Amino acid sequence: MSTIELTRFKVAAEKTGELLASRPAMLKDFEADRTGFIRAQLVRLPDGEWLDIVEWATSEDFAASRVKGGNLPGIARFFAAIDALVTAEEGVSETF
Repeated sequence: MSTIELTRFKVAAEKTGELLASRPAMLKDFEADRTGFIRAQLVRLPDGEWLDIVEWATSEDFAASRVKGGNLPGIARFFAAIDALVTAEEGVSETF
């Protein structure tokens, strides 16, 4: 089992390019700085909304990442492109 972070957010149309351009550096910073980070998938939804699905080894790894916030330039740049948080949830992946 792993912990899944589900974050839904809004991005203004004029910031979409910046969001996508900043994603590779954000992921690189996560890989270098976030213990337990496994992978992430960014999903474009209708009406300027996005869903970021991030997999963590444990709930504690996810919690530690949240404390760090935008502590590195790639992460901060990605976060800066986000206009509003819609929802943030945590779940457990069940593998069969």
